[in-house]
Amino acid sequence: MNQIYLHKLLKYRLWLLLLVLSITAQSYAQLGFCTGNSGDPIFMETFGTGSTTQLPTGTTSYTYNSMAPDDGFYNVSSNTNWFGWHDIVDHTPNDANGRMLVINADFTSGEFYRTTINGLCENTTYEFSSWMINLLPTSRCGGIGIPINVKFEIWDNTDTNLLASGDTGNINGTSSPNWQQYALVFQSLPSQTSVILKMLNNGVGGCGNDLALDDIVFKSCGDTIKIEDTSNMNIVSLCEDELPYSTTLTATPDFTIFSSHFYQWQESTDGVNWIDILGETSNSYTTSPINNTTFFRVKVAEAVVNVNNDSCNSSSEIYEMRVIPLPNAPISNGDLMICENDTTPLSVTVPADVNVNWYDATTAGNLLLANNTSFNPSISGIYYAEAETIEGGCLSASRTVLQIDYFKIPEVTDESISFCENTSITLQANPTDPSAVTSYLWNNGNTAEQIEVSSPGTYSVVVSNSSCSVTKTIILSQIDNPIIESTISDGSNIIISTSNTGDFLYSIDGITFQSNPTFFNIEGGQYTIYVKHQDCAEIITTQHIHFYIPKFFTPNGDTINDTFNLKGIEFYSFSEVSIFDRYGKLLKNAVNTPFSWNGTFNNALLPTGDYWYVVIIDNQKFTGHVTLKR
Repeated sequence: MNQIYLHKLLKYRLWLLLLVLSITAQSYAQLGFCTGNSGDPIFMETFGTGSTTQLPTGTTSYTYNSMAPDDGFYNVSSNTNWFGWHDIVDHTPNDANGRMLVINADFTSGEFYRTTINGLCENTTYEFSSWMINLLPTSRCGGIGIPINVKFEIWDNTDTNLLASGDTGNINGTSSPNWQQYALVFQSLPSQTSVILKMLNNGVGGCGNDLALDDIVFKSCGDTIKIEDTSNMNIVSLCEDELPYSTTLTATPDFTIFSSHFYQWQESTDGVNWIDILGETSNSYTTSPINNTTFFRVKVAEAVVNVNNDSCNSSSEIYEMRVIPLPNAPISNGDLMICENDTTPLSVTVPADVNVNWYDATTAGNLLLANNTSFNPSISGIYYAEAETIEGGCLSASRTVLQIDYFKIPEVTDESISFCENTSITLQANPTDPSAVTSYLWNNGNTAEQIEVSSPGTYSVVVSNSSCSVTKTIILSQIDNPIIESTISDGSNIIISTSNTGDFLYSIDGITFQSNPTFFNIEGGQYTIYVKHQDCAEIITTQHIHFYIPKFFTPNGDTINDTFNLKGIEFYSFSEVSIFDRYGKLLKNAVNTPFSWNGTFNNALLPTGDYWYVVIIDNQKFTGHVTLKR
C-alpha cells in the first residue's frame, strides 16, 4: 500500500509540474437546481445492489477492475476500502449492500461516463442531478491531494448539439466523508425524446482525483405553482356540520420556467393517488360539494400535448380540504360535594386533540374558562363543559353537565395566649357559630368545647359539622413567677434583684407595688420583700434586714436626725456597738439591744465633732466615724 501511495504521489507531482508549465485558462458553466416544482423521477441510476459488476458496454472508456481500481480504472462496488480512501457505503437511502460507481482518474483528462436517457418530451425543461464524493481524506498525499473536478454535459440524441453543461469546480478532500449533490437544468429540443449524459474529468490522475458517484436522476422541471381558494388559503379545515362545502381554487404559476401553461386538475382522497377531474383544464376550478377530506392539485405543462405525460409535466402544490369530525361531549369525572377549603376541581376527560371550554349554560352563556380539562369554580352551582377540536375549532353537539356543592366549614381563629405559673387556664374552641358544630376533638383526646390545662405547649382542636371540619391551633406559653436572687441594702436604699426577667412589680409593704426594684431612703429594720408579675396574682416573698450606719446626726430637738440611731441592729443574733471620742475614750457601749445615742456623756452635751464607732454584727466588724452637728 505504501508503494502504491508513493507511486501516486510521484505522478501527482509530475502532473502539478506540467500544470504549472502549461497554465491554461478554462471557463465553466454554472450548475444549478430547478427553481420551480420538479416532477417525479423519470430516470434513476443507483448502480444496483450486491456484488461488484461492470458497466454496460459503451458507458465508459475506463477499464473495469473488480478489486482496487488504479488510475484509469473503475469499479461498481458497495465499498471503497482501498488506497487509504474514505471507506463508505453508497448514497442511495435504504439500499442494502448498494453499489456506487468508483472512479480513479486517468492521467489524461476527458470523458469517463456516458448514458442515454429516453422517454423525454420535446420542448420540456428537465433537471439532471447526481451525488458525488471526494474519496481522498485531507491527511493523504501530504495534504495536497488532487481535487476532483467534473464537467456534466447534456447532448442531443445525435451527439452533435450540446444542450447544457456545467462544472463542479474543485471538490477538495475532507477529513470525513461528505456526499454532495450537483444538478444541471436543460431544455429538450423540438421533436427530441432522448438525450446523452456525459461526465468528464477536468483534472488528471495522480495522488488524488478519486471519486464515487451515485443516484443519477432526471426529472421534469416546471414553475412553482400555488393553489389558493377565495380566501387566499392553501388549506381549509371544515367541521362536519359545515358540510357539504365548495370553493373556487386558482392555480398561479411564477413563470420562472414555463412561458405558457396548460392545466389538468386532479383530486385525491389520500394525497398520494390522484385522478384527473374530467374537463377541468383551466387555471381555476370550482369544486363540487365536498363531504369528506379531499386533496386537489393541478398538472401543468408548457405544451398541451404534454399535460397528461408525467415525463413532461410538473405538479402544483397541494390544496387540502380537511374534514374534522365533531368531537364527542367531554366525559364527566363526576360531580363534587366538598368543603369550602377543598381545592378539588370539576374535571372531564377528552382525547389529546380536543380542548375543553367551561360555560354557565347548556347553550350560549358566558365562557368561564377556556382550554382546560378542569375547572375550579368559586361558588356552588351547575357548570357545562364543551369539547372543541384543536384543529378547526369544531364543537361538540352538546355540553356535559357537572355540579359542585360547597359545604360551609366551621369558622375558628387560631390563638397565642399565656397563663401564669402554678395556675391552670381554660382553652376554648370558640367557633363563630357553635350551633352548627357537631363535634370537637382536642389533640389530648378531649371532646369538649373547652378544656382546662396547666402546662404550656401547642394545643389543637378539630371542629366539625355534619360535613366539614377545621383545625384550630392554640399556642400556650407560661408566664414565669419572679425568682428573687438577692436583696441588698445600699446606704438607706434597698435593691432587689431577680434571676429571671419579666414585667415584675416590687413592694416592701405588700400593698404598694412599683416597677422599680430599688426603694430609696428606707429606715432600717426588718422588711418582707414582695415581688410578682404584673399580670399574675401570685406573690413571691423574702425577708430582708435593712441595716445601715448614718454618717451624721443633729441633736437639736427638731425630731429630725436627733439621734445616732442604728435601726434594725436588734434583728441580728449578735450585736455590739461602741462609741469613742477622738482620744479613744469610750462614750457608750451596747450589746444585743437596740441602739440609739443622743450625743451626751454622763448627761452632758458633747461638742460638735467626729466620733468613732465600732459595730459588730454576726461576726462582721464595721468601723468609722459619725459627725455630731449642733
